[in-house]
Amino acid sequence: QVQLVESGGGSVQAGGSLKLSCVASGYTGIRYCMAWFRQVPGKEREGVAAVDNIGTRTYADSVKGRFTISKDNAKNSLYLEMNSLKPEDTAMYYCAAVRGLWCRSLDINSWNYWGQGTQVTVSS
Repeated sequence: QVQLVESGGGSVQAGGSLKLSCVASGYTGIRYCMAWFRQVPGKEREGVAAVDNIGTRTYADSVKGRFTISKDNAKNSLYLEMNSLKPEDTAMYYCAAVRGLWCRSLDINSWNYWGQGTQVTVSS
């Protein structure tokens, strides 16, 4: 059973930083792509960033240059370093995974394992 558990969310003022973590269990991350999505109540879940097994990183235009995704395969962990946070970054952030090698899509339908989410709130 693949389980994903996020942590690191919280409240921060605009311009601040947060680092999210996701720990995967039930498998080793070597053959799995991982990603971060976010969702606001009443809105569609959107992709934020993804990293595949080749190490290629994909970012949504809205976060490129501010967020950095990384993973530690030995620890089965995924991270999202968020800098220069904006109020529009406020959302529930979800960790996602899918088996594959070159997974670079931020389409929600491309991912089949999900964490419970961690809330990020950015005040102006």
